[in-house]
Amino acid sequence: MTAIIHPTAIVEQGAYLHDGVVVGPFCHIGAGVEIGAGAVLQSHVVVAGRTKIGARARIFPFVSLGAPSQDLKAALAEGDLSIGDDCVIREGVTINSGVGEGTWVGAGCAFLAYSHVAHDCRLGDRVILANQVLLGGHVIIGDHASVGGGTAVHQNVRIGAHAFVGGLAGVEGDVIPFGLASGNRAHLFGVNIVGLRRRGYSTERVARLRDAYRRLFTGDDALETLSDRVEKVATTYVGVSEVEEIVAFLRAPSRRPLCAPRQRGERA
Repeated sequence: MTAIIHPTAIVEQGAYLHDGVVVGPFCHIGAGVEIGAGAVLQSHVVVAGRTKIGARARIFPFVSLGAPSQDLKAALAEGDLSIGDDCVIREGVTINSGVGEGTWVGAGCAFLAYSHVAHDCRLGDRVILANQVLLGGHVIIGDHASVGGGTAVHQNVRIGAHAFVGGLAGVEGDVIPFGLASGNRAHLFGVNIVGLRRRGYSTERVARLRDAYRRLFTGDDALETLSDRVEKVATTYVGVSEVEEIVAFLRAPSRRPLCAPRQRGERA
């Protein structure tokens, strides 16, 4: 089955469309683009640069994929963009190409209307960005994380797997895996219990995560540093994969501060 291309669409020579791709009216596909089998581009979609889109993507009108970074220092340099299989990209979404290692999106992600992914971001599988989420450059988001509508995420921030960031947040610091964060500026509020239960996590697994969170962030010893608490939790929960993931996240180098709980008496 060959690709189906509307007469008003432009597909430049050199673009590679796999079987079953549908290119709707007034789309523009650049010469360096590859689109996976069964992908559907509804209309007025622009795909540029060295962009690879996975199979069965559903791309809605007025989406721009693979355009050069908006980083003025990049001088409109053309880079790479890779999007995994089964992604849904709604109206007006923009995902820019990278200026370094490239922009990378995993499988099964959903980008709701007018969300934006800047250069060199790396998103895992099943990530959800709600309407008008804005990601600065070099943001890293783990598998199954969700970001609520109208949220802005500072460049170089890491958001761990299974985390949830509430809508209208301003995220300046790293959000731990399985964490729940919200507010402007965003603070950590606990564990993403609702999301974990929806994904089938048992009561026991959730309880271990909640206890680890308490030990990390609400300990009573005022002289104890976060590093001290991380090492104690690592010793207490050897072999518990979810807690080990949080520990590894906290030990890893970062260019941003940590999104932490508010201190007592601190204004919201």
